[in-house]
Amino acid sequence: MAQHIFEHGGNIYGASPVGGWLDFSANINPLGLSATIRQAVAEHIEGIVHYPDPQGRRLKEGLSQYYDIPYESIILGNGAAELFYIFFHACRPQRTLLPVPSFSEYERAARAGNSQVEYLYLSSRNGFVMPWQQLLSQCQHVDCIVLGNPNNPTGNLLRTGDIEKLAAKARNEGTMVLVDESFLDFREDREAYTAMPLVSAYDNLIVLQSLTKFYALPGLRLGFAVASPAAVRQLEMHKDVWNVNYLAQVAGVAALSDRYWQEQTRYFICTEKKWFYEQVLSMQGFQVYEPSVNFVLLSVTNHRMTAASLTAILRKQGILVRDCSNYPGMDVYHIRTAVRERSENERLLRALKKV
Repeated sequence: MAQHIFEHGGNIYGASPVGGWLDFSANINPLGLSATIRQAVAEHIEGIVHYPDPQGRRLKEGLSQYYDIPYESIILGNGAAELFYIFFHACRPQRTLLPVPSFSEYERAARAGNSQVEYLYLSSRNGFVMPWQQLLSQCQHVDCIVLGNPNNPTGNLLRTGDIEKLAAKARNEGTMVLVDESFLDFREDREAYTAMPLVSAYDNLIVLQSLTKFYALPGLRLGFAVASPAAVRQLEMHKDVWNVNYLAQVAGVAALSDRYWQEQTRYFICTEKKWFYEQVLSMQGFQVYEPSVNFVLLSVTNHRMTAASLTAILRKQGILVRDCSNYPGMDVYHIRTAVRERSENERLLRALKKV
């Protein structure tokens, strides 16, 4: 199988236009850092002369309370992506199944662990809906299945009940299931979709989550995973002792305490993503998939223009969007755009209309 080019959004470095980039290519909270996080980091800056707590105790306690998960089932990561690499390094599944399109780091981490990657192609004709029966039937043929919930870049959500059926089937076949919930905090109804409560019943299930998207901390890197205590102990043996830095731990504790900012973010995203979706829906030249969180998938219906050419035109105007043509299972006409603040979203819409 041919390997794909691994790219990401958010690459704002190098030459930039006057005024800087308007970055829709990275799916970060448009409200930015909360005042609580900003103050906590500033107040603790002198602490970087010390090593961080290798156990991350205060942060684990905060995560345990916030998500109602056992302390001993938590492992901290330098972003969720690091935890995928740790898993594949520690557990070495021979065959990994990826429903695609999906986040490229799943494949990159699997290949880094010498796992053979197989694809289950989702169909654009039915909106990239997960074919559950087909997925269940694959459990006996692979050692690991990786799911995004919601999936990046399609935004499709998986319900807790369906994930449990897969976890049960996979356990019978000796297959691990990894679920990435990095964007689920943006939803007000995450309880209907999260698989975290299932971990205590299924030792073959690991749920991973980034804290960098929702709390706008990509430069600090912070994430965690929830797994059985035995799996946590195994994964801990394969990571750097101080993999989560001092300020990231401070920021995480502060972020979890700021309930007002969390609710403010969810309300903003719920309102703005609906408005943005309706605006694109009324435009000619695009098919738009209804968003579930803070990013939107579009397809160019005028096939005289590809995602690459559209991305290049917008780039000349100082606007970055994500060309999705390098995602396995996605054609050359799809782009993904983040949901940002209203004035910025309006600027992107004006640019798309001109195109």
